[in-house]
Amino acid sequence: MNGFLTYKTHPFLWIGLGLFALLSSGCSSSRDTASKPGRVQHIVLCWLKEPGNEESHTSLIEATFNLRSIPGVLRVHAGTPLASDRPIVDDSFDVGIIIVLENREALQPYLDHPTHTEAVREILAPLTERILIYDVLEE
Repeated sequence: MNGFLTYKTHPFLWIGLGLFALLSSGCSSSRDTASKPGRVQHIVLCWLKEPGNEESHTSLIEATFNLRSIPGVLRVHAGTPLASDRPIVDDSFDVGIIIVLENREALQPYLDHPTHTEAVREILAPLTERILIYDVLEE
């Protein structure tokens, strides 16, 4: 083994990093744009039950932007994967979401907040076939 972090040896790391790069330049809502140590990137990859369904896609994106009102949320990004022929890139998901939180202490209150739980129950769960989540602590 050559010691490199390849897609085959660490696929989730590469998916998360690729999604971060992709969505950092996509649709966003921001209160504070500077990256700071200790912040949390809550990354959510969504595969729709009906891929290509524009109504489902729009509903999920709109619900995502409603999360910016939750205390502790600094930024909200949402978008679609950038199609790629590179074998290291997983572009199979339909919607990618990044929620930037003030710190790790803000994560659980965010997850428990009624706006978040309602969005999960009413929008995310009914529309998605699969969800993959990464929580990344900024350094």
